[in-house]
Amino acid sequence: MKIKTGDKVVVIAGKDKGKQGKITKVLNSENKVIVEGINMIKKHVKPNGQTAGSIVDMEAPIHASNVMILDPKSNKGTRVGHTTDKKGKKIRISRSSKENLD
Repeated sequence: MKIKTGDKVVVIAGKDKGKQGKITKVLNSENKVIVEGINMIKKHVKPNGQTAGSIVDMEAPIHASNVMILDPKSNKGTRVGHTTDKKGKKIRISRSSKENLD
């Protein structure tokens, strides 16, 4: 997957289309990501010995194909490419502006 934790992304499909956020968790096995403030759901929490029961707002996973990384230059969604730096290390770059994403 070309998306990592901490990347700023924009949602390109679904109920939150156009919203921006930061990736908090990547679920590689399911090809999904959790984005801060996106795809909010209400979860009912049962009471236990320490806390009372309540309804909690939390982020649900969104499929990785429904988000695009924000280009650092234009602040729009862009695809991710790869290249090597001077030391031969593989780095991620923005396809539209050729800016470094790492």
